[in-house]
Amino acid sequence: MEYSVLSNNLRMPMMGFGVFKVTDKEECKQSVLSAIRTGYRLIDTAAVYGNEDAVGEAVREAIAEGLCTREELFITSKLWVQDMASYDAAKAGIAASLEKSGLDYFDLYLLHQAMRDYFSAWRALEEAYDAGKLKAIGVSNFYAHVLTNFCETVRIRPMVNQVELHPYFAQPDALETMKHYHVQPEAWAPLGGGRHQPYDDELLQGIAAAHQKTIAQVVLRWNVQRGVTVIPKSTRQQRIEENFAIWDFALSEAEMTQIAALDLGYVGEAVKHFNPEFVRGCLGVKIHD
Repeated sequence: MEYSVLSNNLRMPMMGFGVFKVTDKEECKQSVLSAIRTGYRLIDTAAVYGNEDAVGEAVREAIAEGLCTREELFITSKLWVQDMASYDAAKAGIAASLEKSGLDYFDLYLLHQAMRDYFSAWRALEEAYDAGKLKAIGVSNFYAHVLTNFCETVRIRPMVNQVELHPYFAQPDALETMKHYHVQPEAWAPLGGGRHQPYDDELLQGIAAAHQKTIAQVVLRWNVQRGVTVIPKSTRQQRIEENFAIWDFALSEAEMTQIAALDLGYVGEAVKHFNPEFVRGCLGVKIHD
């Protein structure tokens, strides 16, 4: 495993395991246990995923089995929009996440969207960070212009920004903004989120064959070599192990450039942050005719 060092000197694994849309609690718990057995130490959940409790159960079981210690794990969760209406709401949301997970602290806790009163919500995260309940705090889905304003305004700058990052949405300018503010980039949907066809791409096929690796491994390695933390998701043991096996090879500079050329820019297929209807949906606003 390789690590990044956050702005507060906390070490964060460069690869983690995501549980987005793993709604069956037992399946989620067993997937997390499989990931920990494989070697993953970063586990990424969120309040809105509805499985913080299953992740907490897996953590306790893994520790009880002697697979790891709590200190070796890096558990991330996120505050959803409905808990970002005010400082008090956010404070209650953080407490609810900790209670559901059964954990004494989160290694990283994020604002899930740049919506509602996220500045007031951030003050609650800062307070919980000062109290040691959150070892690191960050944001998710903060585009460069939003992140810039945020970093220039808040008392404690976010240590991580989790955004969509893959060869088809590379966001090089966003990475430069994060670097400027010493914010660690973390990729959700690092394999494209099922909206693209990397496995049919002849360029990626050729690079994978040259390294005797799979296309998924090449795509994950590409992000890691850009300094981006990746959190691929799978409930299949074979894929969990495959995704983790990216530490024994490196892409050349030419290969990195070729893969970056696949970038399509923002197409809004996954999360339509610039679509007012999407924003109203996240806010829970009922749409009237």
